Amino acid sequence: MAAVPSSTRAGVRRRQVTGYTAFLPAPLPPIPSVSLAGGLSRLLSEADRALGRLDGSIQTLPNPDLFVFMYIRKEAVLSSQIEGTQSSLQDLLAAEARILPPEAPRDVDEVVNYVTAMNHGLDRLTEIPLSVRLIREIHEKLLQGVRGGRLTPGELRPSQNWIGPGGCTLNEATFVPPPPEDVPELLSDLEKFLHSPSDLPQLVQIGLAHVQFESIHPFLDGNGRVGRLLITFLLCQRGILNKPVLYLSLYFKGHRAEYYERLQAVRDTGDWEGWIAFFLRGVAEVSADVTETARRIIALREHHRSQITEHLGRAAGNGHRVLEQLFKRPILAVTDVQEIIGTTYPAANGPVGRLNALGILAESTGFARNRRFRYQPYIELFTAPGPVT
Repeated sequence: MAAVPSSTRAGVRRRQVTGYTAFLPAPLPPIPSVSLAGGLSRLLSEADRALGRLDGSIQTLPNPDLFVFMYIRKEAVLSSQIEGTQSSLQDLLAAEARILPPEAPRDVDEVVNYVTAMNHGLDRLTEIPLSVRLIREIHEKLLQGVRGGRLTPGELRPSQNWIGPGGCTLNEATFVPPPPEDVPELLSDLEKFLHSPSDLPQLVQIGLAHVQFESIHPFLDGNGRVGRLLITFLLCQRGILNKPVLYLSLYFKGHRAEYYERLQAVRDTGDWEGWIAFFLRGVAEVSADVTETARRIIALREHHRSQITEHLGRAAGNGHRVLEQLFKRPILAVTDVQEIIGTTYPAANGPVGRLNALGILAESTGFARNRRFRYQPYIELFTAPGPVT
């Protein structure tokens, strides 16, 4: 889909006094405005319908808030992997349950921080609008105590950064974002765009905002992850989704090369339409994948409820209570079950053993003491390959 030919549509490149050239994004919305003619209009309709089906499917879950736990963690893993982390969803869950094996990737703390940053942002959106202030808070949570943590978490960058092959110089970089002195005003312009009336469809606005944030690149590290978090926050803040269940990083990771090419094409040729088409295809594809996951969750829950009712007899009530909590806490110990059902440790051991025998739980440590049990069938719904990976 061709862009309106204009070398300055997305911004300008300006030579700096030290000799390098930096890109300064033009304020949103683009001029000329994004054209929704032809195929882009169709893609927008498909994405809107897919999001509507997704939101409806989540509302059919018995307790949507319980299931958000895993959706957030899948997005955290995928978004972090785009930036080079090796940790998997299994590693993240093990770290949160404090049973991470010695051979596990050392970067799992970065993924844990992503979960913390997303939860913080979602909580804060109930108090304040999406703003530069909130973006800085999210960034601080994201980088606290991990790789990049020395690079001023929560602070706008005080120096020039750039993107390119390892070891490249400023003059060899693939992309050089604006100088640090321009960043505050550019972020202020982005914030105004997010809160100003617009005739553009909401999904188009969100797609534009993501590219603009990535082009400003306001931090020394963590820009990609914060930029992808903004998509989730905007979908929820604007009521497009009631819950943060769209792990769009699945699509970006599966089309990683094209993702970066589309971002750069906006800066080089003003091809906003090409980026928006790519973005909308991702929204539609991942929405369909997540909708199918929701369907499988319901089927899994009903199957396991039937097994518990059939095989646990008088203990079925406690079995059901444990099952419901497994959707929020898919790795637990007998002491956790003891707390859930309000009984003694020996009494809690009974339901755990029977759920283990049914294949609902699987012991994951191999220890005789301090054992942990995984709700593996549920975890596998989020670790099986998606349609675009």
